[in-house]
Amino acid sequence: MTSNSLAYSEQPGGGEAAELGQEAIPAPAPAGAFGLFGSDVKKNEDLKQMLESNKDSAKLEAMKRIVGMIAKGKNASELFPAVVKNVASKNIEIKKLVYVYLVRYAEEQQDLALLSISTFQRALKDPNQLIRASALRVLSSIRVPIIVPIMMLAIKEASADLSPYVRKNAAHAIQKLYSLDPEQKEMLIEVIEKLLKDKSTLVAGSVVMAFEEVCPDRIDLIHKNYRKLCNLLVDVEEWGQVVIIHMLTRYARTQFVSPWREDDGLDDNEKNFYESEDEETEKSDKRKKQYTMDPDHRLLIRNTKPLLQSRNAAVVMAVAQLYWHISPKSEAGIISKSLGMFEPYLKSFYVRSTDPTMIKTLKLEILTNLANEANISTLLREFQTYVKSQDKQFAAATIQTIGRCATNISEVTETCLSGLVCLLSNRDEIVVAESVVVIKKLLQMQPAQHGEIIKHMAKLLDSIAVPVARASILWLIGENCERVPRIAPDVLRKMAKSFTSEDDLVKLQILNLGAKLYLTNSKQTKLLTQYILNLGKYDQNYDIRDRTRFIRQLIVPNEKSGALSKYAKKIFLAQKPAPLLESPFKERDHFQLGTLSHTLNIRASGYLELSNWPEVAPDPSVRNVEVIGLAKEWAPSGKTKKENPVKKFYSESEEEEEEDSSDSNNDSGGPSDSASCISGSESGGDSSEDSSEDSSSEQESESESESEVENKRSSKTQRKSDLEDRGKKTSRSKTSDMSSTGSSSAEENSSDSESESESESETESRKVPKVKEKKPQQDRNPINPGVSLLDLDDFNLVSTPIALPTPALSPSLIADLEGLNLSSSSSVINVSTPVFVPTKTHVLLHRMSGKGLAAHYFFPRQPCIFDDKMVSVQITLNNTSDRKIENIHIGEKKLPVGMKMHVFNPIDSLEPEGSITVSVGIDFCDSTQTASFQLCTKDDCFNVNIQPPVGELLLPMTMSEKEFKKEQGMLTGMNEASATIIAAPQNFTSSMILQKVVNVANLGAVPTSQDNIHRFAAKTVHSGSLMLVTVELKEGSTAQLIINTEETLIGSVLLRELKPVLSQG
Repeated sequence: MTSNSLAYSEQPGGGEAAELGQEAIPAPAPAGAFGLFGSDVKKNEDLKQMLESNKDSAKLEAMKRIVGMIAKGKNASELFPAVVKNVASKNIEIKKLVYVYLVRYAEEQQDLALLSISTFQRALKDPNQLIRASALRVLSSIRVPIIVPIMMLAIKEASADLSPYVRKNAAHAIQKLYSLDPEQKEMLIEVIEKLLKDKSTLVAGSVVMAFEEVCPDRIDLIHKNYRKLCNLLVDVEEWGQVVIIHMLTRYARTQFVSPWREDDGLDDNEKNFYESEDEETEKSDKRKKQYTMDPDHRLLIRNTKPLLQSRNAAVVMAVAQLYWHISPKSEAGIISKSLGMFEPYLKSFYVRSTDPTMIKTLKLEILTNLANEANISTLLREFQTYVKSQDKQFAAATIQTIGRCATNISEVTETCLSGLVCLLSNRDEIVVAESVVVIKKLLQMQPAQHGEIIKHMAKLLDSIAVPVARASILWLIGENCERVPRIAPDVLRKMAKSFTSEDDLVKLQILNLGAKLYLTNSKQTKLLTQYILNLGKYDQNYDIRDRTRFIRQLIVPNEKSGALSKYAKKIFLAQKPAPLLESPFKERDHFQLGTLSHTLNIRASGYLELSNWPEVAPDPSVRNVEVIGLAKEWAPSGKTKKENPVKKFYSESEEEEEEDSSDSNNDSGGPSDSASCISGSESGGDSSEDSSEDSSSEQESESESESEVENKRSSKTQRKSDLEDRGKKTSRSKTSDMSSTGSSSAEENSSDSESESESESETESRKVPKVKEKKPQQDRNPINPGVSLLDLDDFNLVSTPIALPTPALSPSLIADLEGLNLSSSSSVINVSTPVFVPTKTHVLLHRMSGKGLAAHYFFPRQPCIFDDKMVSVQITLNNTSDRKIENIHIGEKKLPVGMKMHVFNPIDSLEPEGSITVSVGIDFCDSTQTASFQLCTKDDCFNVNIQPPVGELLLPMTMSEKEFKKEQGMLTGMNEASATIIAAPQNFTSSMILQKVVNVANLGAVPTSQDNIHRFAAKTVHSGSLMLVTVELKEGSTAQLIINTEETLIGSVLLRELKPVLSQG
C-alpha cells in the first residue's frame, strides 16, 4: 500500500520529471566526429541522472528506456551500478524493470551484484510472485561458488511456493546451480522429486528439463508421475511439450517391450520337424500374450497423437520421433499424414547458394522424401539447376538424388535416365563421372530395355577422361556384351590401343571386358584378348599382373588349368544383383530422430542414448499411484457393488477362459485390474477430467462386461424385476421408457428410486450406447469431440461392443410391448465404428471457378460433433494461386425447409500453395436434397452445392442375428423393398459382398450363422430409423437383395444404388 500511495502522491510531480528529462536530453550535436562518438556517452549520463533522481516517475522512465535499449541489442552494462541501487525501490513497477535488467547483466557484473545479495534474499519473501521469481532468477545468475548454499536454500523455499510461476523458476534455477556446483546433485534430486509431483502444467515442462540435465538416468523418479505427465501433456506450454515427449520416449524404451515383435514374429511360421502341434499352439499363444501392448504404453501413444495438430513445428516433430521410436509399425503411418503439412511448403526446402554443403545435403534429403508423382516434375527442374552448382560435392549429391527419385517413382525413370545421359556431355568431369555411375545402377535394374543408352555411352569413351566413368562404361558394356555384339568388340579394340596409358582402374575393366568377350564372342576377339593379356602380363602394377594371370588360366584352358575353368562363363557372366540407391542418412538410425547427433551423425556432447527394448517388461505396478481408496469413493455406487459378486459368481477356470477370450488385458478384469485402471486414469490430479476421457473406451467395455455378469446372475430374480419394470413402463411416457432400460444395472437402480444424483447421471452417460434406439442423441453422448476434429482412429472403439442378452419375458407381455412400440430397438443395438471409410473426394469448387481457391469435400463417416442429427463433412481448401487468400468463410445459405448447417470458423488467410481442412455439419433431414450455400473470400462469393450419397446418411449399427430377425419381422409390407441380382458366382463371396456394400453405404456387418445370407444394419442420422439390408444367395448366379426400413424413400434409393454395384464384376 505504501509503494502504491507513494506512486499516486507523486503523480503531480510528473511535470517535474518531464522537465528533468528534457533538461537532461542533450542538444543535437553538430555533424562531425565529436557528435558521432559523444552522443551515446551523453545519453547514458542522462539516464544515470534520472536513476539518481528522487522522483519515481523519472526512475521509471529511465528504466523503460534502458530495457528498450536491451531489447534493441544495445549494450547497457555500464549502467549497472546506477540500476542496482534501485533494487530496493518501494515502487513495484520500478522493481520489476530493475530485476529484468539484473537478470540480463548479473552474470557479467558479479562483483557488483554480490553487494546487493541481501536485497535479493529479502525479495524472495516479497508478496508479489513476479518479484520473488525475478529475485531467484537474479540470484541463480550470479555464478560465484561462494553463494551456492544461499542459492540452494532459495531453491528449496521456492519449490514449496504457492505460486506455480515461482516453482517454475525454481526448476530453472536447479539447472544453473548444478552447472555451477555438480556436488549439489543429491540435494537437487530431492527438489526435482518434489517438483515432479506438482500438478501444475506451468511447472511440468521446466522440472522435466531439470531432470534431463541433472539426473536423466533416475528413471525411478518418473514411475509415479508417468500417467500424470501423459495426461497433462496437452496443456503444457509448447517447448515444455517437446522436452517431456523426448523424455517419455526414452522412458518407454526402458519400460515396455517392443511393439515391433509382432511384425518380426511373422517369420517364425516354420515349425520344427519334431515339434508337436500342442507345443506349437503353446508357443503361438505365448507370442500373442507377449505382444499385448501395455495400457501405459498405449496411454502415451494416444495422448501424444492430438499434438500432431500443434501449431509449433517442434512439437509435431517431437511427436513424429516418438511414434517412430515406440509405436507399432502399423500406426507409424500417421506420421507421414501429419508430415504431409510440409508438402505445400516445398519451395522452403529449395537450396540457396549461401547454404553450407551440409545444409544443402539435408535439404536434398528432405526434397527426396517429399517427392511424389505430383511434384516430381517441379523437383527435376530444380535439380537441373543444382547440377550446375560450383560446389562439386553438392552437384554429385544431386545426381545421386535424381537416381533415387528415378528408383522410387517408376513413372519418371525414363525421364531421369534421359536427363542423366544429357549430363554425360557436361564439361565437368565430376558431374559426368557421377552421372555414369548412377546410370550404371539404373540400367542394372532393367538392362534389357536400354540398348541405345549403352551404345551412346560407348561413343562417349573417346571424350570422357575421368577413370571412374570410363571404368563404369566398360563394366556396363561387358555386362551387356551380348546385347551390343557389334559395339563391344570395337570398344575392346580401341581400349587395346590405349591400354598402356590408361589408369589402373580402367585397365582392370579392360581385362574383364576382354575375358567376357572371349567367352561369348571368341571368333572376333580371341587374338585381341590374348594381346591385352600379354600387355597386362608385363604391367608395372602387380594387381594388374595378378589379374592377368588369373584370367588367362580361367578362360584359356591348358594342362595346368584346374576344374575351375569349366565354370568360367558362369563366373564372369553371372547375374549381378541390382544395387540399392539408399539415403546417405540411413546409417544414422542408432541416434534418436531429430537430435543434433542424428543430424551430424556424430555423438554430440549431452546426447542421451536411446536404449534397446527390454526382453521382459519391468513391473508395471511401479506406476500405480496410491489413491485407490479415493478412486473407489469417486466410482459409481453400482459399479463398486458389483465387483465382489463377480468374483464369487465365477469359478477360477471360468475367469481364466474369460480373460483369454478378451481383446485386451483391461477388459472385464477383476477388482485389482479395475483398481489399477482407475488409479491410472485419475492419477493426473487436476487433470482427472482429461484422463477419464482418455480411458473412456476402457471403462465402457468394463461396464458392459459387468452388466453382462449381472444379467447372468439369477434368471428368476431378473425375470421378476423385468416384469415389474415393464409393467411400470406401460403407464410411462416413451422418453422414460427408453431411459429406464439403458442397461440391466440401470434397471435395478431405477426400480428403487426414480430420481438419481448428479454423479450417477454422469455415470449413466457413459453407458448410453446401450440405450434404446429411439433416443439417437443419447447414443452419441460418450463420443469424444476430438475424434472428428482430428480424425484420429485411435480414439474410436476398436473392439466390437458386447451384446447383452435380451431379458426373458412372457409371450403376452412381449405382445403388449410390441403393440405399444413397434419400432423400438433392443438394448443390444449399438452405434459402431465404420467398417470402411471411402477416400473418394467430390469437387466443391474448381480452382478456375474459384479464382485460385479450390475446395473438395468428403464424408469421414464419423459422428458429427456439432449436432448428433447432422452428417459430418470435411472440406479441404487449397490456394492454387500465387497470392494470399483472406477471410475464407461460408456466406449465404440456401437450404431446403428443415435442413440445418453448422459452418466452420472463418479462416483469416491461406498462403499460396497452402491447404487446410475444416469440418462442417449438415442436417440433411434423411434426404438426398442438395445443400446450397456460398463459399466466400474477402473479395468474392462462389455458389457451391453438397449433395450426399444416400449411404452417407446412415450410422452403422451392431446387433445380434436374433435381434436383426426380430426387427426385420416388424418392418415388412410397405417397409420392405427387394430386388433380384444376377452376377458371376465369384462376385458373391463373403469378402466381395462386404466390400461392395460398405463402399456404397455406411452399414455395420451383422454376424450370421448361415453362409448364404449376409446381413447389414444401420440407422438414419436424423430420425434414428433402422435400415436393415439382407443379401441372400440363391442357387446358380442369383441373389435376393432386401431392404427393410421405415424410411421407404431412402430404402428405395439405397436399393437402386446397391443393385448395380452387386451385379457388376
